[in-house]
Amino acid sequence: MTHHRHTMARQAGLLYLVVVATGIFSLLYVPSQLLEWRDAAATFSNIRASETLFRWGIVAGVICYTAFLLLPLALYRLLHPVHKPFAVAMVALAVVSVPFSLFNLLYKVNVLTLISDASSPGMDAAARQAAVMLQLRYYNNGIQLISIFWGLWLFPFGYLVFASGFLPKILGAMLMVGCVGYLVNTGGGFLYSGYADWGIARFVSLPASLGEIGICLWLLVMGARNGFATRTPPR
Repeated sequence: MTHHRHTMARQAGLLYLVVVATGIFSLLYVPSQLLEWRDAAATFSNIRASETLFRWGIVAGVICYTAFLLLPLALYRLLHPVHKPFAVAMVALAVVSVPFSLFNLLYKVNVLTLISDASSPGMDAAARQAAVMLQLRYYNNGIQLISIFWGLWLFPFGYLVFASGFLPKILGAMLMVGCVGYLVNTGGGFLYSGYADWGIARFVSLPASLGEIGICLWLLVMGARNGFATRTPPR
């Protein structure tokens, strides 16, 4: 049983690594290289000059969301003995985001159409640049909504990690706090137009980042170790 649990933990860790790596590439690295939100012409030029990188960002997004569909199922196998209702909630809150995430990538595909000279012969340069920025803003709006579920699933997941007895409690606590951080950033972005300029978004999102990367590496490297078992968790 212990060896089987250890194997399930490693499998979940591998899926988590795929989610983290492709997510960082598609959501952070590619935008940091190509997008300048206050300069439509520069953004348009960057994407045209690095179209392959932009396309790889879309592919990475598809891989990320596909892995994110499988990840909570793998975690359910590992953690449902801890508390089955929380495990079901974890799966439901994660999986519901996947179709929305995949559909949201359509806005990036639209950008590829707009930067093609053959696809928009009647538009002048300024109109095409503005249209590209509009599609990218639509994409970001979608990410804001989807982030609600990226945050919510962390609470039941964090509780299961905290109560498991075979995973570090500190990581479970960070995941639960990370849920709150996601919701604060999402709510702040919706309610206050200048929220991104306040400088607190990164600080608020830090527990989620540390918790997710930490549990990913722990599952992948350490697995589910018996050394943390102190009691039988409640069901």
